[in-house]
Amino acid sequence: MTIAITDSDWVRWSSATFSGARHRVTVMSDDAGLAPWLATLPDADLPMRGHLVAELVVTGRRPGAADLDVLTVEER
Repeated sequence: MTIAITDSDWVRWSSATFSGARHRVTVMSDDAGLAPWLATLPDADLPMRGHLVAELVVTGRRPGAADLDVLTVEER
């Protein structure tokens, strides 16, 4: 399956104990496997150098596309 990131943005985020970023990502695919992939994505282990994915939420879906909100925390 081929998935394209068609839009993305991020802003720094911090709490009293953690720092990281909030990401908004739009993905697109013509593949019928997009919906099942999205269903498993919030529980997937997504390695990112220097960060941990703390939360991933699919915030919007439309045919062949989806919007994701991702919270990452910096590893120390």
